[in-house]
Amino acid sequence: MDQSPLLPDILFHIGPVPIDRAVSTTWVIMALLCALVALTLRGRRVEAGGVQSILEILVETIESQLREILRRDPWPFMPLLGGMFIFLSLANLAAIVPGGKPPTGHIETPASLALIVFFSVHYYGIRARGLGAYLRKYIQPNPFLLPLNLLSELTRTFSLMVRLFGNMMSHEFVIAIVLMLAGLLLPIPFMALGILIGLIQAYIFTILATVYIGAAISGTEA
Repeated sequence: MDQSPLLPDILFHIGPVPIDRAVSTTWVIMALLCALVALTLRGRRVEAGGVQSILEILVETIESQLREILRRDPWPFMPLLGGMFIFLSLANLAAIVPGGKPPTGHIETPASLALIVFFSVHYYGIRARGLGAYLRKYIQPNPFLLPLNLLSELTRTFSLMVRLFGNMMSHEFVIAIVLMLAGLLLPIPFMALGILIGLIQAYIFTILATVYIGAAISGTEA
């Protein structure tokens, strides 16, 4: 009987620690991104070549989107939000690579990314407003709203995690079922749809993170 797609696919162990296919895929994506950045920076030119041109278009597109939402210079937030979008896009598309497994289809990765967003929101908010002014927003317009304001911080982080995990896990689960029942060729349209879903989910996650950060720093000078 084939292993359930919901269970981790253990590839090897590092001492007592099991390393599954999703973790291995994450490491490969990280290595590829580091290598791509290193090669691009080493070979950058005033007149951009093929790879450099593609990266410049991608960075300019992300910068434009962030500027529209934040209404300020987006470059201080580009390493976090731009890197998050690129990583999520590659992670979500890992399913189309033979032997790959989307890390976002396992709860650990969406949970980690949601926590990064959670702490980043407070970091940028405190840095922009100051600690006192930032904390006062939780008792506005009425101190009795403090529990609700705190709860909203937790629930939106949870929803960010569940939205990404649910969409990617359900798509992976459907592909596994169709592949098991119908063979190799029928899932190809589902895989094509998965490319679109993966890019959309990466976009939505990044845009929501941008909105949360924008709300945390709103009312301060650009």
